Amino acid sequence: MTNFVEELRWRGMLHDIMPNTEEKLNEGMTSGYIGFDPTADSLHVGHLTQIMTLIHFQNAGHKPFALVGGATGMVGDPSGKSDERNLQTPEMIEHNLKGMKKQLAKFLKFEEGGNGAVMVNNADWFKDMNLFTFIRDVGKHITVNYMMAKDSVKRRLEGDSGLSFTEFCYQLIQGYDFYHLWKNENCLVQMGGSDQWGNIVTGTELIRRKDQGTAYAITTQLIKKADGTKFGKTESGAVWLDPEKTSPYKFYQFWLKSSDDDVKKWIRIFTLKTQAEIEALEKEHDAAPHLRILQKALAEEITIKTHSVEALETAIKTTEFLFNGTLEFLNTLSDNHVLEMFEGIPQLTISQAELAAGIDAATLLTEKASVFPSKGEAKKMIQGGGVSVNKEKVTDAAQVFNAENLINNKFIVVQKGKKNYFLLIAE
Repeated sequence: MTNFVEELRWRGMLHDIMPNTEEKLNEGMTSGYIGFDPTADSLHVGHLTQIMTLIHFQNAGHKPFALVGGATGMVGDPSGKSDERNLQTPEMIEHNLKGMKKQLAKFLKFEEGGNGAVMVNNADWFKDMNLFTFIRDVGKHITVNYMMAKDSVKRRLEGDSGLSFTEFCYQLIQGYDFYHLWKNENCLVQMGGSDQWGNIVTGTELIRRKDQGTAYAITTQLIKKADGTKFGKTESGAVWLDPEKTSPYKFYQFWLKSSDDDVKKWIRIFTLKTQAEIEALEKEHDAAPHLRILQKALAEEITIKTHSVEALETAIKTTEFLFNGTLEFLNTLSDNHVLEMFEGIPQLTISQAELAAGIDAATLLTEKASVFPSKGEAKKMIQGGGVSVNKEKVTDAAQVFNAENLINNKFIVVQKGKKNYFLLIAE
């Protein structure tokens, strides 16, 4: 066994820890859990801190439980939220749970016995519990004064939107989750983000008051970007773990674009590299920052873990082509490989017959393929040198493109500005 808390500490992940927790974990294999609410059918990079926490917990020799909130997902956690979540139907929640379970299985070792991970759903113990049983067996042990003192409750009561009774009860429901797992699975530790501290200690308090038991709590740092923007968000929205929602190329690019300030924190949190390995990489990076050694090491490891080695290779090839490659490279690939490479990049269909007759640049990029919303905008960017077709600058909006410009008799690659690419597919 290794020291799990010390692992979180040197990685900069540890935020709060209940007294005697580290000592308890160092006594031997201990069961602990983290909850994930099914607010979508995919986890996103914002969940990765907690996933990595469970990985470190298991690697330290402890037994991780991943709780998916089939019941709590119907209520909504007010922690860190300024407005109430939209309630979901049981059908939506069940759909979301399937996607989450599939993703968690990529990160944790779910195997029988020992410290194999276990997945549980709190709907299994809440589905047959009625209101009167809950308020008698759970509600009577936690006072309203105790619940009102929680920061997550205070902030909402002081805000404009207020706090519904539904969300007010959330900490009791999560507290009972901890009690149930403590009672039935010998789960002694609950972990989560720092915004979950209030909910977690409600569980330890319920265990103490209801059964005079002892339980423990650990929370991790909430991840923020150095520039103050929200971690896990881009201009186009959240960065998902599902390749259908965020392509492996875009996922890889998210990490590759990390700032130097961010990557030195993130490589500790989101990889399993040792302290010595990271420090060696940092020395290489500091000697030649333009090579982005840390960013590449981070992006490669987390892309493989989330997707696959093959997905990483495709993401790297796509990156190399878009930023440094030549058309000759694309000509060596099959049509399917080209489409695979450009997965996640907008793909627009154009008419093979119309292209054969010739189409001017302004018309091609607006009426035939909606790269620009108007010819005026297309012409303006062309005049400013901001448009390339097949890696060559377009200098005249009247320039004509035809079938001779097709790569593999099928594709045209358009670059709009520095970062926006489009794949035109002639059919």
